Amino acid sequence: MSEEKAKTIPNSIKFLFGGLAGMGGTCVVQPLDLVKNRMQLSGEGGTAREYKTSLHAIRGIIQKEGVLAMYTGLSAGLLRQATYTTTRLGIYTWLFEKFSGKDGKPPGFFMKAALGMTAGMAGAFVGTPAEVALIRMTADGRLPLAERRNYKNVFDSLFRIVKEEGVLTLWRGAIPTMGRAMVVNAAQLASYSQAKQLLLDSGYFRDNVFLHFCASMISGLVTTAASMPVDIAKTRIQNMKTIDGKPEYTGAVDVLAKVVRKEGFFSLWKGFTPYYARLGPHTVLTFIFLEQMNYMYKKYVLGDLSGKGGGL
Repeated sequence: MSEEKAKTIPNSIKFLFGGLAGMGGTCVVQPLDLVKNRMQLSGEGGTAREYKTSLHAIRGIIQKEGVLAMYTGLSAGLLRQATYTTTRLGIYTWLFEKFSGKDGKPPGFFMKAALGMTAGMAGAFVGTPAEVALIRMTADGRLPLAERRNYKNVFDSLFRIVKEEGVLTLWRGAIPTMGRAMVVNAAQLASYSQAKQLLLDSGYFRDNVFLHFCASMISGLVTTAASMPVDIAKTRIQNMKTIDGKPEYTGAVDVLAKVVRKEGFFSLWKGFTPYYARLGPHTVLTFIFLEQMNYMYKKYVLGDLSGKGGGL
């Protein structure tokens, strides 16, 4: 075994670090995820919008449900990261190394995008049950008391969904979820890698936390703009109820068509501010945590004193 191979982080550790990094970010931004979901569901079915701005949503939720309600669904958010993020970042970092040149040269932008889409699609399929639970738990507080599902935690949610609606309901909205993940990961992972590379090439940045922060904020903005319409379709499908034996929506296209017809074209980007406010910091925190864990592992476990993180 060559010295280079001996200093490569094992794939199992990459998967573990990916999940831990995502979970750490979720602990910080869960309230923003809740606000984003509530705003995307606001105005559903042609009813009046409950929330006009992010601050209006935050104020309304705290007044009606209390401060702790801002962390409703945290257990589902953590499980989503433990499944979805563990899988997608683990697969992406593994593929990234596989498609890098023998001299360590990273793959091109379009290859990064393809790798991100592949990793995201796989991660989304694994994480869809937790995603369904998260959407339902964060949306519950907006319903009348008689209509609330009142899940105690993510495991109670998953158990009751299987018992009351069947196991396949755990993968309701899997196709738009996977579609969203392909868009998010193609945009997020590729734009992060590309932004990081361009900033380094400018000569004004070094490979440190500030570089990771700047690259993450650029990545978050690109990802938000690209993925919001698909995210709204996913959110509404996973939260929908059956009316007279018929589902509210027949699919993602039906959701988008009804949103545009009843709420206006720009409603496809409803909740942009909390989405970016969540995705930007979550992207920043996830990649910073990931880069630092890779760096510490290389330095203290593999004895690599080069000072380079094992990032993307």
